[in-house]
Amino acid sequence: MDELRLFSLVLGYLVTLLLIRWVVLTQRRHPAATVAWILAIILLPYLGGLLYLFFGINRVERRAARIEAASRVIHPHLPPLGQYQADCGLVLNDLQSRLLRLASADGETAPTSGNQIDVLADTNLTLRRIEVAIMEAKESLHLEYYIWRPDKTGRRVRDFLVEKARAGVKVRFLYDGVGSLFLNRRFFRPMLDAGIAVAPFIPGRSLRAKWSINLRSHRKIVIVDGRVGFTGGMNIGDEYLGRNKTLGYWRDTHLEMRGPTVLQLQRVFAEDWYCATGEDLTDPQRFPTPSMAGDVVAQVISSGPIGHARTFHELIFTAINEARERITLATSYFVPTEPLMMALETAARRGVRVRLLLAGRSAHYWTILAGRSYYEALLHAGVEIHEYRRGIQHAKTLTIDGQWSLVGSANFDARSLLLNFEVGVAIYDPRIAAELEQHYATDIVHAREIRLSQWERRPARSVFAENACRLFAPLL
Repeated sequence: MDELRLFSLVLGYLVTLLLIRWVVLTQRRHPAATVAWILAIILLPYLGGLLYLFFGINRVERRAARIEAASRVIHPHLPPLGQYQADCGLVLNDLQSRLLRLASADGETAPTSGNQIDVLADTNLTLRRIEVAIMEAKESLHLEYYIWRPDKTGRRVRDFLVEKARAGVKVRFLYDGVGSLFLNRRFFRPMLDAGIAVAPFIPGRSLRAKWSINLRSHRKIVIVDGRVGFTGGMNIGDEYLGRNKTLGYWRDTHLEMRGPTVLQLQRVFAEDWYCATGEDLTDPQRFPTPSMAGDVVAQVISSGPIGHARTFHELIFTAINEARERITLATSYFVPTEPLMMALETAARRGVRVRLLLAGRSAHYWTILAGRSYYEALLHAGVEIHEYRRGIQHAKTLTIDGQWSLVGSANFDARSLLLNFEVGVAIYDPRIAAELEQHYATDIVHAREIRLSQWERRPARSVFAENACRLFAPLL
């Protein structure tokens, strides 16, 4: 027995040393993640190594390269949307112009005019709007979701899709294999029987590929006939309507769009669908001439771990640094990268009013603990922090100086900004910014303000838990 224990100990040390060497050699782009993985391997013998083999960030760039190659094939064949770009004579202030240039360079899209954008802050209303749009579809329905639950709500919307497919509408359904893990053959059978095309995002043949938590599609997209689009933070399931007694009320923000931005959203779906299935959706008929539905200038931006740019990370970092008056941020997961943390602190110190609405409850409580480890430095800098208490705060919105807004699927954490595939809408309209700021004012009524004097007196066990979770922040 002693010899067996000695063998196990020696083997454990050898495996640990080999894995640490492997991590150091392969983790060149993310030094914080390198340290986190080394700690996991040392502190969790065998288990840490096993987790790294399945979920290690070192595979991201190799798998992302394959996705990028597929995108390069289809991208040149997508219909150009230049004719819908905002008029070159459009009057924008300096802030909007600078953010426009960066968003256009990194996101490979341009702002378009003639859009109608409705901000939806009630999840039950959002779902009703989506269902109505689905039932009015005449030609095509394209859906892409990170989480789709096979519960009462998920089955209800599925059955609407089945009904439309049987009526001759072409339905394509793209889901994330990890986020929608519980979708099974029984759930898909009515869809397949009705002729709906169903595919997982980044299908993998091996167990390791299927269960990798990296390179997930965190997007939420619905496109109806290429004319009506929905995107934002809300997934499909009972819990997102506040029907989960444990989680309670669900606060989320979604957008309903008409106009040229819908075609930009269609391009995002077309690229993802091609990567997942190989089917080419570049036929011009899938990109109908949009009606000028409103006067909002906006652009759809997608982001993923492809190439050297990390679109949302760079855009949010720049937007915070460009702010001169106020920053209003709402996010469900707050585990900022060091550059974003520094941007928030320095913005507050130079006199910008920085307000954060963060989650006070979550199904993943360790992310809240990790986020709280950043509070003290932010509070010292003058940042205002509120934790939502009514239920789950899941909205992902950012407004800068009441002039520019970003609404989408990306959280304020490394996983969303560096590893996931996300989508959002940059909006160059003070009216939308004012509406989002009003939502913020309504939401903080149901939140508790974190004050520095009280925060510094929290128990030592809380500080320990927060700092321990922070060690693994790059992996959360």
